Amino acid sequence: MVERLLISLLTGGHVLLEGVPGLAKTLTVRTLAETVRTSFSRIQFTPDLLPADVIGTQVYDQSNGQFTVKRGPIFANIVLADEINRAPAKVQAALLEAMQEKQVTIGGVTHVLEEPFLVLATQNPIEQEGTYPLPEAQVDRFMMKLKVGYPSKEEEREILRRMAGGTAIPVDAVASPGQILEARAKIAELYMDDRIVEYIVEIVHTTRRPADAGLKELGPLVEYGASPRATIALAQASRAHAYLRGRTFVTPDDIKAIAPDVLRHRILTTFEAEAESVTSDTIVQRVLAAIESP
Repeated sequence: MVERLLISLLTGGHVLLEGVPGLAKTLTVRTLAETVRTSFSRIQFTPDLLPADVIGTQVYDQSNGQFTVKRGPIFANIVLADEINRAPAKVQAALLEAMQEKQVTIGGVTHVLEEPFLVLATQNPIEQEGTYPLPEAQVDRFMMKLKVGYPSKEEEREILRRMAGGTAIPVDAVASPGQILEARAKIAELYMDDRIVEYIVEIVHTTRRPADAGLKELGPLVEYGASPRATIALAQASRAHAYLRGRTFVTPDDIKAIAPDVLRHRILTTFEAEAESVTSDTIVQRVLAAIESP
């Protein structure tokens, strides 16, 4: 999870973390933000939240008879959208422009968000009480969806040793926004062979038309495959994956490692798949196994 969050920071791709309460999703995001000398805001999503509470609104100033813009918490470099699926659809829609276009519109005036801009969202599983499923258009705007599970016994012992004392653990800021943007430029220049490009395209295409790769049995299980945005995200994330390992080129292993996190939320399964307990993760693994790597 930590490595995937670093990949998102180094590529500018938003991340959705899903897991039951108490797994330190919020703490992880807040700690990551504290390691960068930049602005950070946290939005607690609730059923009564309004779009203006996220992006801001116009306020009338009686002293001069004019409207001024009061900026919302979205105007930060790193935004934590905590329990994002507890707010209704109109609030989810308020994030769409900011996440994709890196800008917001208030009172007909467009405001460009300062780079780096990153939305790190957490959510409880959809089956939990009082949640709203995220619109597909918004889910697709997240570069990766990470599933956070329970820690092992050894990890939980370490959690107990660190956190049971009640004292805050100091976090040092070790990077600046300029360094992050400089690293992004280097990552964008990493070499990607034409065979790797073809491999990425083949993977994404197979999620839409499994029969073309000899996976006819997956046809009735897939409602919609991954979008072209997934192709771009897979290339960017695999470059960052290689960069974190000190390489200047992308290998098929980078693609295989990052593909489940990039594709799992972009594949819509059918009722037949649900009846057979086949998840999007299962489909991704079968697609990767069926396509020969270069």
